[in-house]
Order: sequence, then structure tokens, then C-alpha cells
Amino acid sequence: MTKVTIADVAQHAKVSKSTISQFLNKRYEHMSEKTRKKIEEAIKDLNYEPNILARSLKQKSTFTVGVVVANILHTFSTQIIRAIENYFYNQGFHIIVCNADDEPDKEKNYIQMLKAKQVDGIIIFPTGGNPDLYKRMKKENFPIVFMDRTIPELEIATVMLDNYLAAKLAIDHFVEKGYKDIAIVTTSIIRNISPRVERIEGYKSSLLSHGISPNENYIKTADIEKISEALSELFNLPRPPKAILAGNDIVLNEVLQYIKKENLRIPQDLAVIGIDEVSFAKLYTPTITTIKQPTVQMADLAAELLFNQINKMDKIDTSIHRLKPILLLGTSC
Repeated sequence: MTKVTIADVAQHAKVSKSTISQFLNKRYEHMSEKTRKKIEEAIKDLNYEPNILARSLKQKSTFTVGVVVANILHTFSTQIIRAIENYFYNQGFHIIVCNADDEPDKEKNYIQMLKAKQVDGIIIFPTGGNPDLYKRMKKENFPIVFMDRTIPELEIATVMLDNYLAAKLAIDHFVEKGYKDIAIVTTSIIRNISPRVERIEGYKSSLLSHGISPNENYIKTADIEKISEALSELFNLPRPPKAILAGNDIVLNEVLQYIKKENLRIPQDLAVIGIDEVSFAKLYTPTITTIKQPTVQMADLAAELLFNQINKMDKIDTSIHRLKPILLLGTSC
């Protein structure tokens, strides 16, 4: 069977080939609704499928971007991916998602693979373990945006949460409820992963602002498989904490499992706040107070920054954009 071409669609719709090309590239500015409808009907009648390879060669673009996430198990990561996909789909692009598992070698391999596939740009949740690779990409003017984590000295456009404010919102709420013995538990800070480090710094400075001296024994960082052990250490202290700030959604899961195993009551025995919105927060008994990241706004901004780089629009933005968190009140504190 002969493959249907743009010329066939143009003839069927009684318009020019350039008009069909504009339609396929979603450039409708000078196209009437009647013309759009005629083209849509022609495409449907002829069962036309665009030649993506030919389009890529002609426009020197694969219309594909990569997203390298540090850990796809985080609710935050999946929410961001979904919003990025939606943004680029509306621009006629596809996305390729890779999960680095917070391993620099895996991240490096995925970045190299995406570049070999000639993606037009990459959004990276950087592990922090490949600074030379990031620098080389920047030197090559390869479109790149960091999400969630920053490496300030590289001057790469970054979108992330205001982590200091996230910690402050939690500590302020704990103190308002009368708590002073407040712990923070987060995943490992090896390689100085910025959101984790910043949330600890925000925790400390917020306590000091309330006249409470931070207790180093109340600060726990560990790989996820050792969070339960870290929690045991906390509750075997002579003066165990009365409140815990869980640094992310995975840590919150571990905290809730530990509380259940030890038959502790929330908030009578232990008050809890988690950073990252989780689907079960309102279903859990008692409901869990969380700090929500504005994931859609963050994803849209990162996608827009990358899209502008791909299209060489305006001056390249290398700023660090910090978006504000939102306190979602539950009854766990």
C-alpha cells in the first residue's frame, strides 16, 4: 500500500502543502477554524500518519526531550514527570524518562544515551556525582535544566523548592502547638544533595528563631534501608523527641511504619509532619500534616526554561528559581 503523503492530504483538503505543514506543527495563528476542520477530516479520511523521521531531518530536531530523575519512587518525581510530559506533549514533543536511582554512574550512562539519541534537551534531577559531565554539557550549549537540586557554581538553570521555608513552616507549626523536642529525619546527605541539606539548615535556623537550641542527636540522615534503625536510635535517647519532621515522602512512610510497629499514638506520643504531599495524607487516621511542593508550577517552569533553550529564545536563563511550599494541615500535630 502506498504511504499517504502531505501532498495527498493537501489535495484532499484543497489547501496548500505549507498549510498542512503549519497544521502539523500546531501553528494555527493564521488558520481559520474551517480550514483546521477540513485538514482534520482529510487526515482522518486518509488515515495519514506524519513521517517523524523526515520531520526531524528537515527541522534538525528530534522533538524529544529526556528527563533523568534521581529516584522515581518519590511521589514528587512522578508528579513532576506527569506535568513535564503534559507541557511537552502540547508542544508536539515526546519525553524519555530515565531513573538514576541516585547513582552517579547510572545517571551518567543515561545522559550519554539520551545525547546519543539526539534528544533536544534534558531535565535532570542531578545526583551531584557528575560535575565534569554537567560542565561539558554547559560548554557545548546543550539545553539542560536542573530540577529539585542545585549545584550553584555551575550556573545551570534550576527549579526547586524553597527548602528553608518548607522547614520553617513545619517548625513554626510544631512550636505553635507547644512542641520543643523536635527531630528531623531525612535520607542520606552524601554528595551534599541540596534539598536535604537545606531542609536541615532550615530546621536548625527555625528552631533558633524560636529560642530553641538544635539538638544534634535529633538530626538523623541515613540510606532508606537504615531509616528504621535511625528511628530506633532516636527513641532510645534519654529524652526522645516528641515531634518528627520527615524530610520526604519515603521517609514519612518509614516513620509511620515505625510508629505502627512500636504502638505509638499520633499525636499523643509523637507529632508528625512530612515534606511532600502524599495521596494517603487525608485518608490516614489521624490525617497527616504535610508540606506541599507546587509540582505543576515547578514542572511547567522547568519545561519552559528548557523549551526556550531549545528554541534559542531570549537570553539563556541560568537562575535558581525557588518556589514556595504550602502547609496542608492535618491532625498529626
